[in-house]
Amino acid sequence: MTEEERNPQGNAPSPEASAQESTPPAQTETAEEREVVEDLAAAEDIAESEVAEDLGTAAVKGPAFDQDEGQVQTDTERNRRKERVGLVVSDVSDKTVTVTVETLIRHKKYKKRVRRTKKFMVHDEANAARVGDTVRIIETRPLSKRKRWRLANVISRAE
Repeated sequence: MTEEERNPQGNAPSPEASAQESTPPAQTETAEEREVVEDLAAAEDIAESEVAEDLGTAAVKGPAFDQDEGQVQTDTERNRRKERVGLVVSDVSDKTVTVTVETLIRHKKYKKRVRRTKKFMVHDEANAARVGDTVRIIETRPLSKRKRWRLANVISRAE
């Protein structure tokens, strides 16, 4: 378009109009902004690539509802509760047993295997476990001040 077609009355174009026309909208981005856009596009490509799928970082779906995040959670995430096998050392309390779990760890400096023992207060709904039984326990929600585990099953009975 010529100036006469844009302004048929012959008036001089305003400086604002000429400034807007001289800079096309595509050139308003700076070099830094273009780099950021390119980096974001590259990151999206990496996330969608086969490498991300091989690493198991693909999106997960599932029916369980995560109360903390308000998002859907898979069954495998929900079932990743800690399990321990230990020995019942006390069954005095009603619906509660005390289980000792032994673990072997390697000493940082001397590299020797050291036996560590920890006691857990375990919820036993049916009062099935007795002193001396070997049991499997599963982590659960807090049931009291010290009880965060529940009895899964009795592996072997005391002799």
